[in-house]
Amino acid sequence: MTIASRRRFQLALLLGPVSAFLAVFFLGPLAIMIVTSFLAPGLYGGVEWTFYPHNFGRILGFADPMFEEFDPIYIAIFLRSIEIAALTVLATLLVCYPAAFCIARLSERWKNFCLFLITLPFFTSLIVRLFVWVLILRQTGLVNEVLLSTGLIERPLDLIYTQGAIILGMTYVFIPFMFMPVYASVEKLDWTLVRASLDLGAGPVRTFWRVILPLTAPGIAGGAVIVFIPALGNFVVPAVLGGAKVMMFGNLIEQQFLAARNWPFGAALAMMVMSVMLIMMIAHVVISGRRSAAAAALAR
Repeated sequence: MTIASRRRFQLALLLGPVSAFLAVFFLGPLAIMIVTSFLAPGLYGGVEWTFYPHNFGRILGFADPMFEEFDPIYIAIFLRSIEIAALTVLATLLVCYPAAFCIARLSERWKNFCLFLITLPFFTSLIVRLFVWVLILRQTGLVNEVLLSTGLIERPLDLIYTQGAIILGMTYVFIPFMFMPVYASVEKLDWTLVRASLDLGAGPVRTFWRVILPLTAPGIAGGAVIVFIPALGNFVVPAVLGGAKVMMFGNLIEQQFLAARNWPFGAALAMMVMSVMLIMMIAHVVISGRRSAAAAALAR
């Protein structure tokens, strides 16, 4: 056996169990969801094994009125979910980007301590952390009590069960997911290029836009993808902090599978979310590949 064939055998031996696991527990359920999205809903739940494309027509507007009725509310919920996910990405970036620069300049001891604090929320249940926010934001919660006691407001504010509360909760939950890729890019930042830009006459603002931001862009893009994808399909945070007033696509999918028992329509809704996630992943891979190719060409 040659060295090359031995390496290929070792690689197949290492990747084989992981590939088999993903094929069974990821690709298998995904295939089931795709097939189910094109089947007819059963009368009392479940599916009927007949081809039925009207599940997607009910969402996108090409449903046959004899079978399904198009309702624009689904597109409105989908667009609202995209908006909330995008605002979550922006909010986490605004928090994590300056924090990454501050932590990257610390000594090794304090740097490790701050990184530990970033990951500390993972040691507590998500539900527990979200209900703490309910106690903070409700009308008799900490925020309203402080504002009332200081005389800044005359009656409690409606902070809970709003879109702002969902964005706040999502930002809190996904801060570690944004921070890690951004911090990795900031830590690898070549500060000699920054000093050279300042020495050559570029001001701080121009240096940031022309030097710092492009060099840390891969971390920002990676963090944006990692945050946007789970935020788009999240249903726990909207259920706790949004209540029945603000519904996202994840809550709609949950209702179709559990309450309405319309599994094919729930699968079609899930495929809509998966399609957006797939488009984002492909765009991220293509842009990253082009950036790497351009960097390799400049290095030559």
